[in-house]
Amino acid sequence: MTLGALLDAGLPFDDLKRALGSLALGDVELRAEKVLRTGVSATKFTVREAPPNPEPGTPNPTAAAKPHAHRHLPKIFSMIDGSSLSAEGRDRAKAMFQRLGEAEAAIHQMPVEKVHLHEVGALDSIIDIVGTVFAMEWAGADRIVCSPLNVGGGMVNSAHGVFPVPAPATVKILGAAPVYSGQVQKELVTPTGALIATTYASSYGPIPAMSVERIGYGAGDRDDPATPNVLRVLIGEEATLGSPKRGGREGGGDRVTVIECEIDDMNPQIFGLVMDRLYTAGALEVFFIPVQMKKNRPGTLLTVVAPPALQTKMTDVIFRETTTIGLRYHDVDRECLERTLVPVETSIGTVRVKVASRNGHVLNATPEFEDCAKLAAAHNLPVKDVQALAMKVYRP
Repeated sequence: MTLGALLDAGLPFDDLKRALGSLALGDVELRAEKVLRTGVSATKFTVREAPPNPEPGTPNPTAAAKPHAHRHLPKIFSMIDGSSLSAEGRDRAKAMFQRLGEAEAAIHQMPVEKVHLHEVGALDSIIDIVGTVFAMEWAGADRIVCSPLNVGGGMVNSAHGVFPVPAPATVKILGAAPVYSGQVQKELVTPTGALIATTYASSYGPIPAMSVERIGYGAGDRDDPATPNVLRVLIGEEATLGSPKRGGREGGGDRVTVIECEIDDMNPQIFGLVMDRLYTAGALEVFFIPVQMKKNRPGTLLTVVAPPALQTKMTDVIFRETTTIGLRYHDVDRECLERTLVPVETSIGTVRVKVASRNGHVLNATPEFEDCAKLAAAHNLPVKDVQALAMKVYRP
């Protein structure tokens, strides 16, 4: 349904097939066709997979009509490497399946390397996830908001038996995402859907203030007589502070994610490395504040400000490089001055001056410290003298 919605919103079908690479080769047929769901026009994306070595004259059944393959994570990772996703996209897809494997391992009390992925390990589900990773790269959204998830109700059949909705793997993957159950007593959120929503959503709630540019509807298999069985995606520009969003580097209002945690048990030498790696991963700001923690322990508050689309990457860096076992995050609006770098020629070399303005009026101008430090070292001068020289040239 996710891929159907994004195809409906304009994702080129041929580009999707090329991105899937070897996943879409052989006896696999991909289809995208217009259907109606309770009177709503939507795109239905389907994967038809033939069984291995079919007998001559035997028709190709749909993937849903034959048993799902059981695959371990290494096999799925190998299949993802056969796609034509970007390196970052392949890493994202593998990380999604790793989360799924860890959820299944926790439920069934077994090592993750021994987990068989049943329904989500089938080729159609692998194509769903790999295709969605490509589709989200195509959409290029820097903020993704998801509505609270209607998980449905009733019971669902799985490879391990009959379970209440939502299924155990779905609940595990959803984590703290807001959910509810409505009148439809059927499974409305699958493990695949939970994985996609929780991987990409930076927040959950009502439709944010935005100007809508594209709308897509992705159809499910069922055609419910009362409620359209579709997933809707809206793509557009966020409206912040009464005006369309503009990139923070040019100035104006935008949306950022703030990630925080306190640390009281880590070697202080590591903090500098953590900051470097967060900036390398795309953080906008990283800073430390001394705090007093429980049991009267001195600690450090780590705060990271990043684009919402990089929340997962920032989280991965923090968990990998620090000793924290939990994070908080929230989205905030920010207002930035317009910034440009103006090179000025001094008697000892070029210094870039960062000029900050608002509505065409210059409010601040500051020489770039790295330029000044480099010239100061080369000419054996105090940095402050080079800064003063640069400002004298900029403002005679």
